[in-house]
Amino acid sequence: MTGYSTAAIWTIILTSAAGTYLLRWSFLGGLGGRAMPEWLLRMLRYTAVAVLPGLVAPGVLWPEVTGGQPDPTRLGAVFAALAVGILSRNMLAGIAAGIAGFWALAWVLA
Repeated sequence: MTGYSTAAIWTIILTSAAGTYLLRWSFLGGLGGRAMPEWLLRMLRYTAVAVLPGLVAPGVLWPEVTGGQPDPTRLGAVFAALAVGILSRNMLAGIAAGIAGFWALAWVLA
């Protein structure tokens, strides 16, 4: 099937598991009981704000449903979410506006 032996597959799985464990331990075990520097705490505040667009952007710009072409429904929902997010400075309000905008545009443009 894949061309990998059973031993190679288990080596990959165990190496990935060890890497994931060590990466998580570095923050939880290594830094868990200590105060983190202020500059690091300031940067960690933006993690959710950076991850969410990274998850959403591919589905908006290159959706599989449309064969990789941007469609007006998704783009309109993004602009609605962006406008509400900027004006209210509330991430949950922006997400709700994006969902509502997507449903409304899907209904109007269908």
